[in-house]
Amino acid sequence: PFHSSRSHEIILAPKVYGFDTGFICHYRGWNDLRPDDKGILWEHFVLNELYAQLQTNDLRYWRDKQKHEIDIVIPHARTPIAIECKWKAAAFQESPVASFIKQYPTAKIFVVTTDTPRPYTKHAAGTTISFIGLDDLIKALIPSP
Repeated sequence: PFHSSRSHEIILAPKVYGFDTGFICHYRGWNDLRPDDKGILWEHFVLNELYAQLQTNDLRYWRDKQKHEIDIVIPHARTPIAIECKWKAAAFQESPVASFIKQYPTAKIFVVTTDTPRPYTKHAAGTTISFIGLDDLIKALIPSP
């Protein structure tokens, strides 16, 4: 987990990801996907793509003791990048981002969705949140030559 060793952050709980989403479906017995299943698989898919495209294994998640969670955090000394993975933009909830921003006010926040054809921003939780598709997220994270 990503943390600053604050007393209200989870610092030791590992999170397990399956990098073959077909195997995950088979293992869980998912023959027909429910809407809840799509979100979990989307998070795994986004993580897979970030590993492949960014060529880093320093991708983490964040959770506090109140169970607010950010799906993926790319740690940077001054400006961590927080990424929420949502199958649909309408599923976004502000409270995890608000909790994260309270602890890391300089963080950049992205919500990566399957239904955002063009990036847009929204002001919420006291910060600017970028809603973005996966291809545009990767372009935003990879520095231009």
